[in-house]
Amino acid sequence: MNTPAKFAAGRNIAMKVPPHLYEATIQFYRDVLGLKEITKHAPSIGFEFGPNNLWIDRVPGISQAEIWLEVVTNDLDAASAQLNTAGVVRCDEIEPLPDGFQGFWVSSPASIIHLVCTESQSWD
Repeated sequence: MNTPAKFAAGRNIAMKVPPHLYEATIQFYRDVLGLKEITKHAPSIGFEFGPNNLWIDRVPGISQAEIWLEVVTNDLDAASAQLNTAGVVRCDEIEPLPDGFQGFWVSSPASIIHLVCTESQSWD
């Protein structure tokens, strides 16, 4: 019997924002809330959000903001099989991952996108 994969919340939250709301959204987190800005992954702008990173991405073609979450696992292959068996929708076409990145995209039943990756692949 195969050992099931373990899942845990990752540190990264991505907010996908339409262009017409992007600057006001950045201003809200930077100037109104005063969160510390981190910009390791330009053109995305990131903020320290407690123990997490909040990445704000400008996304043409969407009409409202979306939240995307990161889930880390100890075994990517076992995680993929478990999620598939559970009927979880895989949606790798949603956004390309960098070459060599070990991870994939899934959608929750509420249409929240999740990046599934190992702790070593998680973006800081």
